[in-house]
Amino acid sequence: MNKAHLIEAIKDQVGGRAAAAEAVDAVFDAIVRAVVAGQTVSVTGFGSIQARNRAARIGRNPQDGTAVHVPATRVLRFTPGRKFKDLVSGRAPLPPSGNAIRKAPKSPRP
Repeated sequence: MNKAHLIEAIKDQVGGRAAAAEAVDAVFDAIVRAVVAGQTVSVTGFGSIQARNRAARIGRNPQDGTAVHVPATRVLRFTPGRKFKDLVSGRAPLPPSGNAIRKAPKSPRP
């Protein structure tokens, strides 16, 4: 699924294609800006995205085996949420309609 498919999937829920495109752009922009600023973005049921530092290291050239310096860098890490993992693995059934990762409603207190 790409961005255009995502917009098509939610257009009826948000009131049209233009509103869906604006919503998708706003969500992705907010996620990118937060991760670049060093924050972790967590969406309950879906997962979390964070930037992590990877230290410099010595690697090997696979063609001749010589040592190669690999510089330090920042990489993205996505950790899927429990509900998402359960749906993908088949441990939980995918609902035929509605929100697939919505938390179950809390039971009323006695």
